[in-house]
Amino acid sequence: MVNQVLLKISNIDVFHGTFQALWDISIEVRTGEMLALIGSNTSGKTTLMDTISGLLHPVKGMMEFNGVDITCLDPYQIVELGITQVPEGRRIFPDMTVLDNLMIGSYCSCARSTRKQNLIRVYELFPKLEERRKQIAKTLSGGEQQMLAIGRGLMADPKLMLIDEMSLGLAPIIIDELFKALKKIRERGITILFVEQNVKRTLEEADKAYIFENGRVTLSGSSAELYEKKQVKKAYFGIDECEI
Repeated sequence: MVNQVLLKISNIDVFHGTFQALWDISIEVRTGEMLALIGSNTSGKTTLMDTISGLLHPVKGMMEFNGVDITCLDPYQIVELGITQVPEGRRIFPDMTVLDNLMIGSYCSCARSTRKQNLIRVYELFPKLEERRKQIAKTLSGGEQQMLAIGRGLMADPKLMLIDEMSLGLAPIIIDELFKALKKIRERGITILFVEQNVKRTLEEADKAYIFENGRVTLSGSSAELYEKKQVKKAYFGIDECEI
């Protein structure tokens, strides 16, 4: 159900060494949502993604996923619970085949029993990956590599996918194709939390968004609400209503 809170983050602070990257962050992600994080580079979006994935741990606050406290869990434990991350820059295994990259995505015990079904679903979503299953990953185009990164994430049989800068460096026609794929993923019951630099496109695609500035959430709401906010129009669309 969309009304059920799947991921609840309560008042977390996160550090990179001695540098505080996140300040008192509270976020809720509900089942079936497509939720976006918006903000400039170094605003804290990727840090939050890495914290949810267990690569970083909060020094304050709490994170719950599906009713389980994940605040101090390691990445492999978080993947087992149903969270998978598609990192910025794709980070595929360049010298392995497409198929081997996908198989690595199903290494966790929770996904092994559904490996065959998930592979079929990935190929249905991205037919090019099936065509190129024996091809070395580094020889794929940028768009195909992003498809592979998303496909690898799906092989973990997730309940929640974290997708960081999916469209970075890609042509508009490929970006359109990838956003269509996200809608199909969501239709399969997988919740999506994503980071995207294109704010206009983000607000068109997401149900809800949180806006980050300097490690803090400064605005949140439905995409329609945020689209009409004066601060958003001025900061991201270059529209100052006082000048109109």
